[in-house]
Amino acid sequence: MDAAQITATGASLSPISLFLHADIIVKLVMIGLIGASVWTWTIIISHGNRLRRIEKSNEHFEADFWQTEDIDRFYDGPGRKELPIAKVFSAGVLEWRRSTKGPEIDREGTRARLATAMSAAAAAESDKLSDRLSLLATIGSVTPFVGLFGTVWGIMRSFSDIAASQNTSLGVVAPGIAEALFATALGLFAAIPAVIAYNRLGHRINRIDGHTGRFADAFHAMLSRELEHDKQ
Repeated sequence: MDAAQITATGASLSPISLFLHADIIVKLVMIGLIGASVWTWTIIISHGNRLRRIEKSNEHFEADFWQTEDIDRFYDGPGRKELPIAKVFSAGVLEWRRSTKGPEIDREGTRARLATAMSAAAAAESDKLSDRLSLLATIGSVTPFVGLFGTVWGIMRSFSDIAASQNTSLGVVAPGIAEALFATALGLFAAIPAVIAYNRLGHRINRIDGHTGRFADAFHAMLSRELEHDKQ
């Protein structure tokens, strides 16, 4: 193979050329994998920024809460924020008001209902935060097999071209094999960031859940002490 042939072959093996000359099935696979990659990075950037804001806002909310002297006023202000820790706080305040509005207070029942209400609120907020992680898990597990399907299809097409031309030279085989392997590369390009982001974002969500759970326990303990104080 002379220099001109090598240059032509190199040009034909560029990513754009591989896509343009690929079989329609392989093209559809490539388009799907590129779309999955764009979707993955959109989730990574948007959800990552959202979780970062929530972490900081939760910390500020808790710091402000422990400095307040009027819980009812705090509930009417910062307590209405769309934050996991604020939702848990609101659930506790609402259950406290419902359980203590009567003349007789069932203290043990109130403690149990407070724990249940705040736990349910924390679980609901955790589900909201974890919603998009399932998409990353799906992309990370499925796209390598989609890319492999494109690879198998491209190799089958290459063998068909070899059989039709009765020529096994590198110039005949290389383009089809390259198209096939490019599909696999695109599958990995979509899957690897998705798997890494799934683990990192999952760790961050677990950290938010832990912070919210610790606040719920501390708030429950404070309300329990208030019940004991009322008993006296």
